[in-house]
Amino acid sequence: MERITSFSVDHTQLKKGVYISRVDGELTTFDIRMCEPNVDEPLDPKAAHTIEHIGATLLRNGPYKDKVIYFGPMGCMTGFYLITKDLDLKTIHHLVKDVFQQIATWQQAIPGAKKEECGNYTYMDLAKAKASAEFFINHPWEHEYHYLK
Repeated sequence: MERITSFSVDHTQLKKGVYISRVDGELTTFDIRMCEPNVDEPLDPKAAHTIEHIGATLLRNGPYKDKVIYFGPMGCMTGFYLITKDLDLKTIHHLVKDVFQQIATWQQAIPGAKKEECGNYTYMDLAKAKASAEFFINHPWEHEYHYLK
């Protein structure tokens, strides 16, 4: 079998930041790397689940809601994938920063955290989600644009 592209990236070279992971026609997959792989503590799975619920809600109600295809956690728990249609890295950079700032200061109920709305609705941790979002946005990646090669 062929090795998939994401396993061909040298993860020892990745830092926190936002990367273009792949481009498929008009769809772009962005790699939102919240933790430095194999260096920083990975995301707590309950925090990642909470970030997914809040982040997806914000993205799908935000100014680019018609361009957001998918937002979800990486299996390695070092960040998230964001798939969009026709959005450039600079726009994504500002969008991601805004969404994660909102998550870091979230004061409302977690969206979709009811039995009728989620298959694992009790598997959430808002305090850890907020701390993880703050850890991510308070890193100097905000002045850099990264690309996976």
